[in-house]
Amino acid sequence: MKKYIFTFVALMVVLIAAAQSSNESKVILDRAYAAYSASDGVKLSFSLAVQEDAKGRGQSSETGEAMAKGNKFKIETNTADIWYDGTTQWVLSKDAKEVYVSQPSGDELATVSPLALLSLYKKGYAFKAPVSKTVNGRPAYVIDMEATDKKGDFTSIAVAIDKQSNSILQVILVMRNGMKNKIDIERYNANYRFADQDFIFDKAAHKGVEIVDLR
Repeated sequence: MKKYIFTFVALMVVLIAAAQSSNESKVILDRAYAAYSASDGVKLSFSLAVQEDAKGRGQSSETGEAMAKGNKFKIETNTADIWYDGTTQWVLSKDAKEVYVSQPSGDELATVSPLALLSLYKKGYAFKAPVSKTVNGRPAYVIDMEATDKKGDFTSIAVAIDKQSNSILQVILVMRNGMKNKIDIERYNANYRFADQDFIFDKAAHKGVEIVDLR
């Protein structure tokens, strides 16, 4: 389940640059972050390609949808759904028909909450100057970020930002264990309005599912 949480973090968090970052990258990322912050709600579709190690072994793929409102989010995929209401997280394993309930805090919260990640990424990455490329048929700025924190989960992250809409087109994450995730974004819409209830697991709508409370 953790890879889906990381995926969503990569999708929804546009990072504010640290002092060592390229000034031009900072301007681009600040614009993208401002566009996300100003939205009442974001909905998007994504495809995730996972490479288990640096040699390309263990490749897999997944598609899904994500929605967000501030620090709340929901992810829907073929194998799992995740809800987070800003305090409590529910992870539904569709195969096991179980829901795992937890209340992330500290470092755990930094893996699920876009807002909690801001201070982490401010201190943990050095950004290179943006490069203009065509990504998924769209003109984009691609910004490479190298981890300065040697204990973090990621060694590098590359973010492609649409030049016209300031939305994220693609994210490539390289993890310290060699795993590589590539996320492509489709149908990014920042004009949604979600109720807080949309980010809470509805027990009545999932009859027969066992609830495993880890709190």
